Amino acid sequence: MTCSVPRPLAWVTVSSPTSGSPAPAPGIGQTADAAPLSLCAREPHVPAERLVAEMVPPPRFDSVRFGTYLPDPNQPSQSEAVRVLEGFAAGLGGATGTGRPTGRRGLLGFGRAKARPATGPRGVYLDGGYGVGKTHLLASLWHATPAEPALKAFGTFVELTNLVGALGFQQTVRTLSGHRLLCIDEFELDDPGDTVLVSTLLGKLVDAGVALAATSNTLPGKLGEGRFAAADFLREIQGLSAHFHALRIDGEDYRHRGLPEAPPPFTDEQVTRAAYATEGAALDDFPHLLDHLARVHPSRYGALTDGLRAVCLTGVRPVPDQSTALRLVVLADRLYDREVPVLASGLPFDRLFSGEMLRGGYRKKYFRAISRLTALARDAGSLVHAG
Repeated sequence: MTCSVPRPLAWVTVSSPTSGSPAPAPGIGQTADAAPLSLCAREPHVPAERLVAEMVPPPRFDSVRFGTYLPDPNQPSQSEAVRVLEGFAAGLGGATGTGRPTGRRGLLGFGRAKARPATGPRGVYLDGGYGVGKTHLLASLWHATPAEPALKAFGTFVELTNLVGALGFQQTVRTLSGHRLLCIDEFELDDPGDTVLVSTLLGKLVDAGVALAATSNTLPGKLGEGRFAAADFLREIQGLSAHFHALRIDGEDYRHRGLPEAPPPFTDEQVTRAAYATEGAALDDFPHLLDHLARVHPSRYGALTDGLRAVCLTGVRPVPDQSTALRLVVLADRLYDREVPVLASGLPFDRLFSGEMLRGGYRKKYFRAISRLTALARDAGSLVHAG
């Protein structure tokens, strides 16, 4: 029987409302109790302890298991991936890596017992397009691994690099070396520095006996193609890929399989009325929100959404540049992880990114964001009818 670790409450400083929230629609009362929240008014502070404690599957994937994954009968690679991962989890029932935790999960580190040598690949790599259920399978592996939650870690590639930034490299190695399993979701490389950092970290964890599992839209030996061509960068990628046995997962995006077309955007008035009628909803002007994201580190985007039951956006328009687009991708991931519906006016989400962006090196990130935001927009349709 597996158990989950409850996520701690956010440490968030909320300032007074700003111009980031649209004015109320005509006829809507403006009492303090009725006013919606605003992402633009939030300035979250996230201690390092929270980054460590949150290395568990996000709420959307807290209850998933291999048995709840529904393989596409037309894609045998999906059933094969379940079979291989179930066997991989069963094989992780032995001793942990370098030692036992000295206390509660956190910054205390682990003992330095002698590491057992690693033989062959110490990890599995789930490669496939967006929406084929890779995160579902990765979270299922975390749940199925026979170890207490304090001996398993789950996070995105971005969250892992943020952890190193918060703790320092050596402390991160000490914190994770006693784990039985480290799961890394969305293994997308944004710059050569992160590549070298994570490659070195994972190499040390493998030496300590930690098993690895990761997802990405690109096979390990191909990570970074179309983005960087430096020989040192490619050499690091090739070394990293040796730690994994790759599993290809084919299929179409399950989030939209057999579903109607994405819902068209609503009007500003509909979105505003729904925000005022929905307890725990945030209401923001999309351009103002993009400006605010530039002032908040992406490691804090999860805390930015704490406690929200819906995000309502007015004036959605194409993102102006790649830096803004990548920040929006991170926010979309955090909203999707937390199952926060997104109600919007303006342009539909499949028009957020320019054709040049969708042809560039980060195109798979952008397509993933479109897929996830579209799913959240579909979830949000009932807010208008309820309001």
